[in-house]
Amino acid sequence: MATVTQKVKESLLGTENEPQLSAQTRDDFLRHAKKDDETDEYVLGEAEFINAVAPQSEDYHKIKREQYSLLFRIADRSRKGKVTLRDWGVFNNLLAKPDAEYEIAFRLFADETTGQVDFNTFKEEYAKNKTSDTIPFNWDSDWATLYLGGKKHRHSMTYPQFSQMLRGLQGERVRQAFLHFDKNGDGYIEPEDFRRIIVETASHKLSDHLLDNLTTLCNISPGAKISYANVRAFMNVIREMDLVELVIRNAIGKASDSKITRVDFLNEAARITRFSQFTPMEADILFHFASLDQPSGRLGFTDFARVLDANWSAPSPDFPDTRGLLSGGEKAVAESTSILGEVLVSAHHFLLGSLAGAFGAFMVYPIDLVKTRMQNQRGARVGQLLYKNSYDCLTKVIRNEGFLGLYSGVLPQLVGVAPEKAIKLTVNDLVRGKFTDMKSGNIPLWAEMLAGGSAGAAQVIFTNPLEIVKIRLQIQGEAIKAAAREGEQVSKRSAMWLVRHLGLVGLYKGASACLLRDVPFSMIYFPTYSHLKRDYFGEGPNKKLGVLQLLTAGAIAGMPAAYLTTPCDVIKTRLQVEARKGDTSYNGIRDAATKIVKEEGMSALFKGGAARVLRSSPQFGFTLAGYEVLQNMFPLHADPAEANRASLEPSTSLQEAKAPLPYLRSRRALKLILDLDLGFGRAPTKETASSWLPGIRRSPPSSSPAKE
Repeated sequence: MATVTQKVKESLLGTENEPQLSAQTRDDFLRHAKKDDETDEYVLGEAEFINAVAPQSEDYHKIKREQYSLLFRIADRSRKGKVTLRDWGVFNNLLAKPDAEYEIAFRLFADETTGQVDFNTFKEEYAKNKTSDTIPFNWDSDWATLYLGGKKHRHSMTYPQFSQMLRGLQGERVRQAFLHFDKNGDGYIEPEDFRRIIVETASHKLSDHLLDNLTTLCNISPGAKISYANVRAFMNVIREMDLVELVIRNAIGKASDSKITRVDFLNEAARITRFSQFTPMEADILFHFASLDQPSGRLGFTDFARVLDANWSAPSPDFPDTRGLLSGGEKAVAESTSILGEVLVSAHHFLLGSLAGAFGAFMVYPIDLVKTRMQNQRGARVGQLLYKNSYDCLTKVIRNEGFLGLYSGVLPQLVGVAPEKAIKLTVNDLVRGKFTDMKSGNIPLWAEMLAGGSAGAAQVIFTNPLEIVKIRLQIQGEAIKAAAREGEQVSKRSAMWLVRHLGLVGLYKGASACLLRDVPFSMIYFPTYSHLKRDYFGEGPNKKLGVLQLLTAGAIAGMPAAYLTTPCDVIKTRLQVEARKGDTSYNGIRDAATKIVKEEGMSALFKGGAARVLRSSPQFGFTLAGYEVLQNMFPLHADPAEANRASLEPSTSLQEAKAPLPYLRSRRALKLILDLDLGFGRAPTKETASSWLPGIRRSPPSSSPAKE
């Protein structure tokens, strides 16, 4: 019960956590956690942990999803097979470190007491987790001796020493593997042997395009074999992928046709690097793999993406990769899927906004009806005043027309609120985006007001016809009663009858007054709402507002906007309502304003002001609350914003990674560990499961290293 109460409290009041445990960290944990029956607290088991750091929707054809269990063993500090919220916070704090990848790898092997990596323990774990057919690696080599000492003088490795050893490990694995296959010692190996070396040591970092065409490396020089120079140049290109991408970006940006040659690449590399240099062979290898099906020698982004992007996968035979060969019309067809997705997302938001807007309008509609009738009551007929005040109006409507009379004309209102909210919010966001500083996220006040005013003006085009029909339906009840008292018979009209009777021109009667009301309303409302959320309630990256805070911000922002624009609303109402016999008629905004002040006094311009405030403020509140509930009930998993949050890496190497750094560092940490062997993180056997967990005391290793 306490948990339910806490969740309700957080939903209404929002959440604000201590800096060391952000709201995002807590939300990520609770989204995947399950309750532990023993402790009655929420925890992550291994499966839940993997779901949290490696969403199932991701493509794991380079790194097996099961291998993320390595990170679970780092996060499970108590070694009880579960991660608590505190453990999760510590793990996320670890991921926030700039060297998180290396520290995670170090913790996997380090002794918790000494804080160092013992050579024999490290070698033992390596032997347990490598694949059975791995190319042999000699830990007694000269390279290993330089880092670990000779057989008689082995020493443990500190964190800096271990990290530096990992940095050069992959290169040493490749060197030893080359010597393993170079049986006659002539410095050449077969293309298939080269492919096996790369697949075993670097397949988790390479694209399918590279992996499928590795054996073609023998074609960059005469002969049918691959030299050690070729292998080392290939590894250098892989190692410098980030720099290669930077050079390609700059060079292509300067090319008139967005394509470059090998010469362009080398020239640009000379311009932007000081100490790093690409050899002719390294440039040949890069352009060889990027141009396998583009013999012209001039390459674009798509060509290089196949080499640089580890997530690039080979196209299906049924859907060949013809992106670089499509005509303008074909490209439009090819992109239709993406466009359709955006349309579906927009439709989803439009539908939720429409339902939420309709809910908000329905909840306050009786107040709107009272407001309209009070504004339409003419002061010139003092002796025939129908209502003394808003409360008197409310009670008389219920008594004379029944409870349903409070909802006269509600249907046009509900129909009109959908396009009103969609147009208003879309235009406001569009204009705000044009004037918002992309770096700081700031927007000047005048631009906020311009955006709000533009939104208010845009909505009038669609909502004015529905507004005039709604108002006449709201007034219809009292008109029928008044006519009956005078012995006249007036029949009740439907919304469709009013539409046919008014015609197109009549439906836009009072549109100028509607603009006069909606433009200043939105100019006041949107900036006020934005500043209340940010400046008063403190909304920001580390604080997510609750429903109650959003309701309050919306209600407060609606108060000044509604009351200050009441005179415009009174004029609009008088112009749009059909004058009854004996009532004053108006001809335009100026004429209406002049006659109202002259006949009824200045205070008449603020008739229904209180009702307008009472309607507008809770309406925005109900709308926001309804929208929050609907979003939780009907989430759209195809939402691009959510996809960006969940994605571990960008769709192409030629784009900046948009995913949070903790996710990226989790992936990078695994890549470092897999440099040891691709078998790390695979499901261990029953015999090795207990000894695999880091930190558990193992039986003392033998004094002599095991044979390779």
